[in-house]
Amino acid sequence: MYDKYGAFMTNPAPQRDDLASGTLKAAASSTATSIVADELVRMIIGRFVPGDSLPSEAELALVHGVSRVTVREAVKMVAGRGLLELARGRRAIVREPGSSALGQFIGWIVQTEPNGVFDLVEARMSLEVQAAGLAARRGTPPSLAPIAAELDRMKALGNDMNPNWTEESEGIFHHADVAFHRAIAVAGGNRILIAMFDAMADTLEKSFYLSRKGRRARGQTVEDTVHSHQRIFDSIRVADAAGAEAAMRVHLMDSFRDMQAAQKARP
Repeated sequence: MYDKYGAFMTNPAPQRDDLASGTLKAAASSTATSIVADELVRMIIGRFVPGDSLPSEAELALVHGVSRVTVREAVKMVAGRGLLELARGRRAIVREPGSSALGQFIGWIVQTEPNGVFDLVEARMSLEVQAAGLAARRGTPPSLAPIAAELDRMKALGNDMNPNWTEESEGIFHHADVAFHRAIAVAGGNRILIAMFDAMADTLEKSFYLSRKGRRARGQTVEDTVHSHQRIFDSIRVADAAGAEAAMRVHLMDSFRDMQAAQKARP
């Protein structure tokens, strides 16, 4: 740009009012995107099931009275919440909500908080005692079969005092242990309990290594762990809800003591 004398002029600095206007426009755009994203979540929950396709961007823009760009950003935001699956060249697909965000939070708590592992056991006490009772009340032979199968896997690995016991054996044992507890939640039929268990499953499996160290420090073995699980399953299998809840409570209190022993044994 040149002035009237032909001298080159730099672009004038933006005025405060221009900056404020730009900030307001950005905020308004962000707010519109968030509002549309929230409306899409309500629409998905109220009208769609996993596997359904969302309407096109043009249709959604018309319905919500916004631009297609705003719709596109809102859809990305909802996908980030785990409710949509996106792929180039096709409409967004509704997916079953996952528990990854909650799982990451639980993992963060356990890793960063001094008492995180104890918080985890206390949370399990609330969830899994209830799940054991529900499994005893509602369980059917097909739904109880996976519990028995995981218990058999644990038994087949033998004793951790055996020379044949390896790090791989321990990993398989802990994985079967988690699967045993999840199968109990599934047999109970409460989808919210299942989702909450799934959220803590990865962190739970990692915590079992610490629990195992504490159990050894207390002079107990894998066989003791298997017997504890067997008592839980025996009560569930005969539809003894009170017995299943009591057995699970005892098992989790043992886990709490294992964690305490492991903490004390740390250098």
